[in-house]
Amino acid sequence: MVVLDWLLDSDPAIRWQVLHDLAHAPVEVATAERSRVATEGWGARLLALQGEDGQWAGGACFPARKFRPAQPEPGQPWTATLPTLQLLRDFGIDPHASLVRRAVAQVRDHCRWEHAGQPFFSGEVEPCINGRLIALGVYFNQNVDGVVSRLLGEQLGDGGWNCEAENGSVRSSFATTINVLEGLLAHERATGGSAESVAARRRGEEYLLERRLFRRKSTGEIVNPAWLQCSFPIRWQYDVLRALEYFRSVGNAPDPRMDEAIDLLRSKQQPDGTWLLENTHPGMVHFTLEDVDGQPSRWNTLRALRVLRWYEQSAR
Repeated sequence: MVVLDWLLDSDPAIRWQVLHDLAHAPVEVATAERSRVATEGWGARLLALQGEDGQWAGGACFPARKFRPAQPEPGQPWTATLPTLQLLRDFGIDPHASLVRRAVAQVRDHCRWEHAGQPFFSGEVEPCINGRLIALGVYFNQNVDGVVSRLLGEQLGDGGWNCEAENGSVRSSFATTINVLEGLLAHERATGGSAESVAARRRGEEYLLERRLFRRKSTGEIVNPAWLQCSFPIRWQYDVLRALEYFRSVGNAPDPRMDEAIDLLRSKQQPDGTWLLENTHPGMVHFTLEDVDGQPSRWNTLRALRVLRWYEQSAR
């Protein structure tokens, strides 16, 4: 209860999810709190930062390329339109709120991708971007069927996806795959999906499960030690908590091949019941959401508790 009180002493974006997912609050209470995300706190601040051109930071994802093509990019552009909409989705902002519908319409009508000038919701060329775009399009009630079709044709033989496939790679990437899986699942939930999309998503899940979410299939060694750390915001990057959150959202009983990842997550809980912020991805931000790495994180605590609740209830 102390941890829940600490989580509830926060922004509406966290508070409504705690009420809905952890505190067993009545639906109308959580819904009322969710409605505040667009008008108070972080969600309202992000909406207010949208430019008159309908974009955030003047671009879709890589505005520096458009404005200063000969200059090196000043860090990751986490202030651009794509990562900003991703944060609003993470916040659980109500997509039907008038402020949100107006903001998304501005993106739809005016935001263009830097490399070829195509409309934002028609997609980019990299599957790691297109996976996130599908999730955003579904969430904000935009048609992304064409992007889904493109991704289905880009699945690799081992079951996953990789942005480097266009450069000849035939091996999948954990990061690209998790982005695509999240998008396909969102689209399937919204539309029912197709036999092809469901099969592709399940093959992608198997790619991760065969590797126990963080190990090489060939040797069993850890692919990247950074994936064992809990990050937020997650951006495009992969980590174990993100993978576990995905499988929680699918809603099936946990696969035994994720048991090691669950044990890792449990081991990270602090004596006070919280999880720490770890491995913050560097780059430009609109504003910070939490303290520095190594300090208790409300976001990671909420996400970890959600995963463990699903895992433990499914195991009964």
